[in-house]
Amino acid sequence: MKKFIVSLVIIITGLFVADRIGGVGMNWVSAHTNDVLSPKLRYLHQDIHEDVVLMGASRCHHHYLPSILSKTLGMSVYNAGVGGSNNIFSHYMVLRHILARHTPKIICLEVMPTDYCQQTDTFNALSLFAPLFGYNEAADSVYHLAGNYYQYHISHLYRYNAKVSSNLLGLVLNRQVGNDNGYIPLPKPNPFPKELTTEETKNDIDSLKIRYIQRFADLCHERQIKLIFMVSPKFTIVDPAHYNKLKDIAKKNGIPFLDYHSCGLYHDHPDYFKDSSHLWDKGARIFSQTFANDLKDTIEQNRPRNPIYPKTQP
Repeated sequence: MKKFIVSLVIIITGLFVADRIGGVGMNWVSAHTNDVLSPKLRYLHQDIHEDVVLMGASRCHHHYLPSILSKTLGMSVYNAGVGGSNNIFSHYMVLRHILARHTPKIICLEVMPTDYCQQTDTFNALSLFAPLFGYNEAADSVYHLAGNYYQYHISHLYRYNAKVSSNLLGLVLNRQVGNDNGYIPLPKPNPFPKELTTEETKNDIDSLKIRYIQRFADLCHERQIKLIFMVSPKFTIVDPAHYNKLKDIAKKNGIPFLDYHSCGLYHDHPDYFKDSSHLWDKGARIFSQTFANDLKDTIEQNRPRNPIYPKTQP
């Protein structure tokens, strides 16, 4: 029995030491890699300082060029969108990390139905932000909801599990080519999307997500940050009521809502789209100028909060 206990202690000690050494190693990799995500996480944690911060998932990441917005607004802009961060829980964590260091003047959040609808993998995307675990308790609290807070607390190596191969590849390949203050362009597709499809309107509300959207809005209000919701173009058709739940929340909180999807913006230009959900670089540049003009007018309160565009653009 004594021999067994000694062996068990040795094994546990060995695992603990291996975990800590591995954690230190992966922390170094994360601090030096040029993969798609890690440089952005480093920037959010250490250096963010811009007046306007854009937030959301991949549709934010690939649709908004800070250089175009900055020129129109006369303010510094950073695109903090994170591809794969598929709902409000991820956005709330990013906001907490930003506010720990900096208070922007304006935050623009790209919203989607997944921000309020039920999902089978609700917390799956949180692993993307695990390398920042331990730096911000308010952000880390979301891991309690996900049920993996103590795994990340105990194991330092486990925090890097989601992006090991990508981080290592980023040590030898620079995947930040074309980076415009957080924006990374999507390449021209071959072929372009051909037919418009109809997107179902979902009404399976997740009440916990609704509470976190409200928390997001409350944090911005407390810091006197002007919050704006937006939905960039998609090559799909939706019911006019598709975003009503999000628009109701926006109206309740006095948040401008810029909806470019429901009105069918660029449906006559499939050549702007990478796929049904994303613009490629050409479309993103054209849209960024449209959004920049609307955002400027919205900030100055010279335009209604829900712009209506004809489906055919000049």
